[in-house]
Amino acid sequence: MTDEEMPLLEPQAAYRLWAASYPAHAHNPLMLTEERALLTLLPGELCGSNVLDAGCGSGRYMLHARGRGATAVVGIDLTFEMLRRALPALCGNGGPQTGGSRAGLAQASLEAIPIRDGWADITLCGLTLGHLPQLMPPLAELRRVTRPGGLLLCSDFHPIGATLGWRRDFKVDGKRYVVRHTAHTLDVWRAACRSVGLCIERVIEAHIDPTDIPPDAHFTPSALEAPVTLALALRCKK
Repeated sequence: MTDEEMPLLEPQAAYRLWAASYPAHAHNPLMLTEERALLTLLPGELCGSNVLDAGCGSGRYMLHARGRGATAVVGIDLTFEMLRRALPALCGNGGPQTGGSRAGLAQASLEAIPIRDGWADITLCGLTLGHLPQLMPPLAELRRVTRPGGLLLCSDFHPIGATLGWRRDFKVDGKRYVVRHTAHTLDVWRAACRSVGLCIERVIEAHIDPTDIPPDAHFTPSALEAPVTLALALRCKK
């Protein structure tokens, strides 16, 4: 099937379709690369911290935050069907207080988050901001809900992928779809962060670990030579 034959879906429609089969863990080499990078930036001990997982999807970062002892974890996502997939991350085996964390879910856009100013000590936003055409409005909202001096950790597929012809696609019932995605360059990130009061503390441009590639998978040389994900640690100015 050529790119022209694959339906192009808006993100909410795509994740409604994909949700039933979407795992609550990193399930391919690109996501494994992204997750290692973002978890490198996430403090190992979160006791006493309120954590927001913005664009939580199936809840994989909620699980990591709770596993690191976060006091409270809230996940938001635009797609109700994905929030249903995140329920195990909310409830665990013993209800919402599992692991000593309070937890909750809400359906919301990244541009209108139903959380008070400065609630989160740490906000996570994994593989989500590329689904929005403009970076500054959601970053401003993520900055609003994160306390002054707090940490905002973001990741996305590396913008170099767009120049190499990579796309965000998935398969359901044997049919492949493409999700609309905007490649935000590092220059765009820098300008947006300056505008909304965020300091870039660290940038990770991560490459695939060849050991993550299944034996029967085919990856082009460019996918192994170029960085595939971008992860940023942003500090909210006081």
